[in-house]
Amino acid sequence: MINIGIDLGGTTTKMALIDDHGKMIDKWAIATNTIDNGRHIASDISESVLKKMQQFNLEHSTVRGVGVGAPGFINMDTGFIYQAVNIGWKDYPLKEELEQSIRLPVVIDNDANMAALGEMWLGAGQGAKNLICVTLGTGVGGGIICDGEILHGVSGMAGEIGHITVMPTDGASCNCGKTGCLETVSSATGIRRLALDALDYNDSVSILRDIFESKGDISAEDVFNCAAKKDPLSSTVAEKAAYYLGFALGSIAVTINPEKIVIGGGVSHAEDTLIVPLTKYFKRFSLPRVFDACTINLAQLGNDAGVIGAAWLCMQKIKQGTMN
Repeated sequence: MINIGIDLGGTTTKMALIDDHGKMIDKWAIATNTIDNGRHIASDISESVLKKMQQFNLEHSTVRGVGVGAPGFINMDTGFIYQAVNIGWKDYPLKEELEQSIRLPVVIDNDANMAALGEMWLGAGQGAKNLICVTLGTGVGGGIICDGEILHGVSGMAGEIGHITVMPTDGASCNCGKTGCLETVSSATGIRRLALDALDYNDSVSILRDIFESKGDISAEDVFNCAAKKDPLSSTVAEKAAYYLGFALGSIAVTINPEKIVIGGGVSHAEDTLIVPLTKYFKRFSLPRVFDACTINLAQLGNDAGVIGAAWLCMQKIKQGTMN
């Protein structure tokens, strides 16, 4: 059977045809049309999916269904989007809309959860039934899998790792409305902010300062590149970001005792410059038996993680023949 995986992002919606063995038959993407509060998105997806099925001569009877990773606050059972700020949805029946137009069963989950499932199935978490997946990008996304199942919690908010408070006092404001969230110090945005602050109060010679004066700005990538060159100021910032991430992951790990932690997103491209100090602080803030049982790995699937996880969830949750 063929499973259709969809990763719905604020600017691009990625899609793929994936069989039950994880073989990707085809993948493609369309722009996410957010005008009119996103009311055209479902029809755009449906049109693209049906066109692709026609291209590959796929009858509805040969396609199990559609898995969709979507941003925002979601009712996983009904596929109802309570709110997705970047798209404009509020109280939007995504599952219902897609099922009516594609005429296939649809399963919806949070996009970060789908990425975690993808890494569990075919990526860095392969073979693990207990794992934490963290995406370090503009924000900090997370998915927690226990005994092979994504944790959702009573209102679907489990796994919001980026909003763990790591600075109870004097923390920066977060988009969620709180202060001192992990996202404010360990995301690409947070690391950039820490670096700019460091440049403000430290007038020492620094490679990072040279980059700032040349470009007029800096990025998290600049910070880690300079840290890899032993730039003291950059190394201090990178260490700080790793400290707070290690603190948060150590706390979660003591709670769920994972076999693997998978780190993805743009910041993960720093590789050892991030992973080495992160492992040090993770060891400090977890327990010896927890640390010894767990490995920290870089994500392997890149931008395909979401569609692969969506296809896997489709395969697991949709019974063959439900809506042919």
